[in-house]
Amino acid sequence: MPAQSQQLRHGSAGSQPPPPSTPGACSSRVPIQTTGGAHVSVSQPEALYGATRRCAWAAPAPQDSGGSQPPLAIQHPRRLASASPSTASYDHTIRFWEAKSGRCYRTIQYPDSQVNRLEITPDKRFLAAAGNPHIRLFDVNSNSPQPVISYDSHTSNVMAVGFHCDGNWMYSGSEDGTVRIWDLRTATCQREYESRAAVNTVVLHPNQKELISGDQNGNIRVWDLAANSCSCELVPEVDTAVRSLTVMWDGSMVVAANNRGTCYVWRLLKGTQTITCFEPLHKLQAHDGYILKCLLSPEFCDPNRYLATASSDNTVKIWNVDGFKLERTLVASSDTTARLWTMSTGEAIRVYQGHHKATVCCALHDGAESAPS
Repeated sequence: MPAQSQQLRHGSAGSQPPPPSTPGACSSRVPIQTTGGAHVSVSQPEALYGATRRCAWAAPAPQDSGGSQPPLAIQHPRRLASASPSTASYDHTIRFWEAKSGRCYRTIQYPDSQVNRLEITPDKRFLAAAGNPHIRLFDVNSNSPQPVISYDSHTSNVMAVGFHCDGNWMYSGSEDGTVRIWDLRTATCQREYESRAAVNTVVLHPNQKELISGDQNGNIRVWDLAANSCSCELVPEVDTAVRSLTVMWDGSMVVAANNRGTCYVWRLLKGTQTITCFEPLHKLQAHDGYILKCLLSPEFCDPNRYLATASSDNTVKIWNVDGFKLERTLVASSDTTARLWTMSTGEAIRVYQGHHKATVCCALHDGAESAPS
């Protein structure tokens, strides 16, 4: 679909990885080889992690399925009227909703696989759906059921997807054990970082220069995009899967959530290698069940800062990052709905009903104007 792919916004070449030398293949494959950074293996994490503005939160009901990752989305309350959540379900559909009314105004059939992750591009024009083993990009403002473009180099479930802040490129992580960077215009894989286990989660540091991945074997790795190498590797708990990672909007903190209901928190110190300077800050036993997703609040919530965690124990918990005090516990079951809560009261102010099987993931268009093409 060359003609359609030209609709995709693409920034300057200077802010993206080099283009691939062979179309359709990864131009750079990088195995794990930690250089210039730190490797920390913590067999007894307790020794390292001793006790030491109003927002609206949206999430599908916590699932009890190991393959799903119910997400958390945060919405500025003043933009609720124009906001548009998107949800995906085991019923093989993606649905678009009016946030305030709860009306479903668009449904996309996704018959080939389940959708593991949804993400909206920074210019608010496209929605990425990560499935098995592909990623497909849909036009948010179109009624077409067909994707604009498809990214097909992964060989197993794609569990993570996200974008450079200017929309110059896309990254993904898969159960095939790789983290990949994609050219949005041509659907070619530009780089492939090889892990030793299924990748469950990938986030981009706010400096836009490092990717952080977490895998099924419990490894957290930092991929330096400038050096094209793994600059740091941490193992907070041996053989305990890292299910979700989240980074504070200003790059000051990273949280990793695992299969034992534990969150590990590091302070990210600035230096010559900013992201590799991990200072242990806190260990939080957040849930009795495994954690499916964690998310730190965005800039508009400041000066209050929160951590949200969703678990297989059918709860979503909201923690104040200042001391990690529990602020709210939201209870839901594994059903066919998505819910919107207000932080001030913990009340579910909207329920989005229409899926026929459990909801798996959501993304939230915040109602702000799209960037120009």
